[in-house]
Amino acid sequence: MGSGGSCRAVFLDRDGTINEDVGYLSDPEGFVPIDGALEAIALLKGAGFKVVVITNQSGLSRGLIRKENLRAIHERLLKMLEERGVTIDGLYYCPHLPEEGCNCRKPRTGLVERAMSELSIDPKGSYMVGDKVSDIELARNTGMRAILVLTGCGKESFEALKGRDDLAFETARNLMEAARWIVRDTRGSSS
Repeated sequence: MGSGGSCRAVFLDRDGTINEDVGYLSDPEGFVPIDGALEAIALLKGAGFKVVVITNQSGLSRGLIRKENLRAIHERLLKMLEERGVTIDGLYYCPHLPEEGCNCRKPRTGLVERAMSELSIDPKGSYMVGDKVSDIELARNTGMRAILVLTGCGKESFEALKGRDDLAFETARNLMEAARWIVRDTRGSSS
């Protein structure tokens, strides 16, 4: 994947990374941020990163989530961030079932390619943070650095990733630890 622009970004998975993963979250009131996650996003924005949320939401195609509820969930996230003086740069989701073979479902690259094009993001200076194997595979597929958080499905994913020599990634207890690591990593590479 070639350079899409000059800005660096952190791509974040949603369920299990930013908020508690309850499985097909359909009630906006059920959106509960993981401790420190919103502050981690503020830290990344303050360090000069674009922050983009990318999430698989097959519950739409399964009839488990209504589009207006998904919109309300995302509005709740944005409002919580706004209350902390933070705005994110993009929020993209894939509504398709895994078997549909779309280009946008993680670990396929469609959502990231779209964000990189629309937001002038350079994948080489960017990171992907998530709690699933598909998030780590997406980082590889797009040329980003990968961080697996151990919240959500992270511990199970870590076990599944053992022995996968084709995937390089860091681990972090949660999004805040990942954000701090990213900021330190960026400072180290720019000096």
